[in-house]
Amino acid sequence: MYSRTYVPVLAAGLTAAVTLFGGPAHARAGAPADQPLAARVVTYDAGASAEFRAAVDRGAAIWNESVDNVELRPAAAGQRANIRVLADNGWPRALTTSLGNGTVYIGRQAVNEGYDTVRISAHELGHILGLPDRKPGPCTSLMSGSSAGVPCTNPYPNAAEKAEVEDNFGAALARPRATAPRQVTTVD
Repeated sequence: MYSRTYVPVLAAGLTAAVTLFGGPAHARAGAPADQPLAARVVTYDAGASAEFRAAVDRGAAIWNESVDNVELRPAAAGQRANIRVLADNGWPRALTTSLGNGTVYIGRQAVNEGYDTVRISAHELGHILGLPDRKPGPCTSLMSGSSAGVPCTNPYPNAAEKAEVEDNFGAALARPRATAPRQVTTVD
């Protein structure tokens, strides 16, 4: 009788605990509700970016200086990165698999035409952070890309682009915090 009565209650409690506490953590346990949540960390591997490594690192640093809800970090040795950055001879592009994940190609074709490598890097990382191309556009818009012309070397997102990335990653961070399941005391 004891096991038939309490096993379903125990199973339900364990299911609730796994549901509430399983998966990625978005807030420190016990953190006050009004305390800001930590930024989502997105890792990148620029090991195959060849001569563009410094430009990729600078592009990531620009995003880190510009937004709070996401932080781009180089992947640790042996860690699977969210973003792979590769150099190739084509046009620069990003293949996004989901928000914060994908592959960036720093294409030599645009570099050979005179486009700025740091702007290219920041622009392509912007796609991985959820931003679309906004062509044609002025040099003040990072996501205007090549339509701003070769003389444009601005690698910084404008206020609207920053806000969109903050919103993209803020939605994931703003999920309601889980509360601990209530302890149930049983009396035999």
